[in-house]
Amino acid sequence: MSLTQGLISGGWLWASALVSILALLLALRSAPWGVLAHERRLQHLLFGATVALMLMWTMRAGISPGLGIHFLGMTTLTLMFGWDLAILSGTLALLGMTVIGRESWDTLSVNVLCSVVVPALASLAVLRLVEAKLPRNFFVYLFLCAFFGAGVATAVAGMVMALLLWFDGVYPWAKIYLEYVRFLPLIMFPEGLLNGIIMTAMMVFHPDWIRTFDARLYIDEQ
Repeated sequence: MSLTQGLISGGWLWASALVSILALLLALRSAPWGVLAHERRLQHLLFGATVALMLMWTMRAGISPGLGIHFLGMTTLTLMFGWDLAILSGTLALLGMTVIGRESWDTLSVNVLCSVVVPALASLAVLRLVEAKLPRNFFVYLFLCAFFGAGVATAVAGMVMALLLWFDGVYPWAKIYLEYVRFLPLIMFPEGLLNGIIMTAMMVFHPDWIRTFDARLYIDEQ
């Protein structure tokens, strides 16, 4: 879910920039800088995840400009590193893609909002809802937070992008629906499957790498 140059008008760009900057400031304030400074392994994980995200985002499909679909991967980042580091990592990945010319500087704020902030917060919302309403269980976490959460994050991010294009008059809703919205359910399952596979591997082999997963609560106490 990313835009090319010149699609969104100034008003929406400023609004998205305001929301994106606010989210980044909150992420900068909330991030565990002390832990990150002393844990070299965490630094390597975060850097590797950022590079992997850049590579994944270079692969996309679509017909009209602004209506491209690609894997997000933000749910895995949110579950592994927390929403704050996930937003910072995703923003760095987008900055890297913009520097190499794969994205436009003019629409960076909208891309950060739709491809980073919205899916990260949607993933966080699913996680918090599951934690509040359901028992701490390995499979509940895997299927609802990772698999289902990734699908929800994709749908919400895609709809925000679609509504922005519609409200700004870039495309009529019929075109947005035919070329973009109706394909969102098709990408939700593979997005959930991708995140679910990655999180399964992490939960089995390296549960200590996942910031939102406590093996003592989800496994040992069952």
